[in-house]
Amino acid sequence: MSGLPSAPHALVTGGGRGIGRAIAAELTRAGATVTVVGRQRANLDEAIAAGDAHFAEVADVADQAAIGAAVAKAAARQPIDILVANAGIAESAPFVKSDAALFQRMMDVNFMGVVHSIQAALPSMKDRTYGRIIAVASTAGLKGYAYVSAYSAAKHAVIGLVRSLALELASTNITVNAVCPGFTDTDLVAGSIDNIMKKTGRSREQAVAELSKHNPQGRLVTPKEVADTVLWLCGEGAGAVTGQAIAVAGGEI
Repeated sequence: MSGLPSAPHALVTGGGRGIGRAIAAELTRAGATVTVVGRQRANLDEAIAAGDAHFAEVADVADQAAIGAAVAKAAARQPIDILVANAGIAESAPFVKSDAALFQRMMDVNFMGVVHSIQAALPSMKDRTYGRIIAVASTAGLKGYAYVSAYSAAKHAVIGLVRSLALELASTNITVNAVCPGFTDTDLVAGSIDNIMKKTGRSREQAVAELSKHNPQGRLVTPKEVADTVLWLCGEGAGAVTGQAIAVAGGEI
């Protein structure tokens, strides 16, 4: 059993594909009404057509006004009980080649996107003294990796935000947590695999092995494994769990 409250409304950013789509699907199956938010309408419509979500709003989380309007429109249908701030992007480069624009892109989406999403959804949660906020961060928010200093810095910032906000809201029935997947079998990681192949001349199998070696289980994490962790955090049984950064990484952390 998921332990979700009766018919909650969950909003998932970056919900049109990858981990976000898997999270939306699991929440839908558990009885939630799910609104997915993303930049590409086609992906969102596909999620709805597949039965993985009920409603969709197009917005870029890096745009405070846009995500604010999307959250407000979703909340007008039904107050938001669960926010999963999942939207993110990843770029790799040596630090000496990581210019200010790269750092800004990583911060705008991966950190400020979480900030904007929470700021839009939190007021109504506080009014009703109930809510579950989950940020999908990364093991890169808990440790360093070479060649992704900007991405890792942004994800570390997310963890700091979660820990601080959880304390501010500890006297309410609103919990704030982060889920930190290791390398996960998504199109985002597929891009990293293609990049490894292009830069090193390795085969796809060798590139997958390069990423999988970080996981003591010797494999990529599945999106459903991440989604199941989020589902548990959304449940009433996880009411005492807040301010946590939970690694889903086969023992890497």
